[in-house]
Amino acid sequence: MDDDLRDRLAIRDLIENWVVWRDAGDWERFRSVWFDDGRMMATWTQGTADEFIEMSKQGWAKGVSILHFLGAQSIDLAGNRAISQTKMTISQRASVHDVLVDVVCTGRFYDFLEKRGGRWGLVLRQPIYEKDRMDPVDPAASLTLDAKLLASFPEGYRHLAYLQSQIGYKIKTDMPGLKGEAVAQLYASGAKWLKGEPLDR
Repeated sequence: MDDDLRDRLAIRDLIENWVVWRDAGDWERFRSVWFDDGRMMATWTQGTADEFIEMSKQGWAKGVSILHFLGAQSIDLAGNRAISQTKMTISQRASVHDVLVDVVCTGRFYDFLEKRGGRWGLVLRQPIYEKDRMDPVDPAASLTLDAKLLASFPEGYRHLAYLQSQIGYKIKTDMPGLKGEAVAQLYASGAKWLKGEPLDR
């Protein structure tokens, strides 16, 4: 096995472990996929890996239900640095206006990775939110959303943001979507990362 393939397999393993360990609440092993300076960006929280883990633990204790599922992956390797893009869905269940709903958001994990001391780890995870939808768990239930509030959130994750705002989270409203300036800036930061430049934080 050559080094290129070995690195790609290690990165894929890391990305899959992130999803399984995070969704299972296996926090000790989940911490191992991050470097100490690793950062996580999400609609509902932004900060260090340790801050994200703590916020996730608090959510678990309150009954917050967020799950992830992975699809195809593309990895750009440049020595000890990499950019990984992985198709994913985020699924969250909660009550909105007293109706139990599921929100499914489709997008990509856009990850900045580095190999340090022979080990790959996450330096930054920035999701890209492409489209989403909200459905009552009971198909016979009737749900009416606040149209003004819904329209105040970006198109790619407006239903996810709506749900999260209803359970008390402050939503970041400038996250990258399928198109636009935010995702263009993210791609530019990824290109710089692969050239060995410092990460824009």
